[in-house]
Formats: sequence, structure tokens, C-alpha cells
Amino acid sequence: MTEFSTPIHGRYFEDYVPGSCYEFGEASVDEAQIIEFAREYDPQSFHTDPEAAADGPFGGLIASGWQTAALMMRLFATHYLSSVASLGGPGVDELRWLRPVRPGDSLRLRVTVLEASPSNSKPDRGLVRTRAELLAPDGEPVFSAIVLNFLRRRT
Repeated sequence: MTEFSTPIHGRYFEDYVPGSCYEFGEASVDEAQIIEFAREYDPQSFHTDPEAAADGPFGGLIASGWQTAALMMRLFATHYLSSVASLGGPGVDELRWLRPVRPGDSLRLRVTVLEASPSNSKPDRGLVRTRAELLAPDGEPVFSAIVLNFLRRRT
């Protein structure tokens, strides 16, 4: 693991060096947050009903994968993605939910810069491909995705 030499409010495309790996932050959800999110966005019983979930395929209540993705994005935006150079992104590739997230699980973000390509058509920016993983306390990933972001270049 390395550390960014530039703080998040001063990061630009050039600061995202392929091969660099970082770990950040901590996020967790409790039972009430899992149920509230799932009732609104993913109303399956193993997300919304602790009693039904106990007899379900996961042996207990688990967070929606979409809630897990939202937790990743919160950590990604707070700790990794430049607050001055981000121009959004064209999408996410290879999104995977690898293990269930349960109430009280504490997750941290590991990011690896896979590729940083300057734009040929817009020289003021580039595209960064990042593998983003949420890690459980045992260090094993529960979530993985490749996130694509456009970032301004230094002028």
C-alpha cells in the first residue's frame, strides 16, 4: 500500500498512477439501516425481515448488494476521488457481490489504479480505471467493481 502524495482537494489525473494501491476509511450498517434501505430499494425478505431471513438462503439478515455498492461509493468519493478534478464517469465494469454484508460488519475500501489514459479528443482530461473493493474485517473482499472516472489534467 502506498499513500497519495497529494491530498484529495489537490488531486488531478496525473496523481492516479497505475499500479498504486490504497486503503481508506470504514463504513458499516446496522440492522435498522439494512431494513430501511431494502424496504425502499430492494424489498426481498432476506433484506427486510430478520425472522424470515433466519430461515432464508443466507441464514440471517444481509444488506442489499445495492446498499453495499452505495457504501463503496461513499468511501470512494470521500477518500479517493478528487474533489477538484472529477468529471463523472462513463460507468462501472465487473460489479460483483462476493460475500454477504451483515448488520454490524465494518468495511474498508481498497482501491487499485489499473489504468490512466489521457484523452485524445479532450486534452484537458483523462480516464482512470480503478478496481474498488470493500474488505471485511478478515481482509477478504465482499464487493468488487472496476470504476471508470474522467478527471481533469493539471494545466
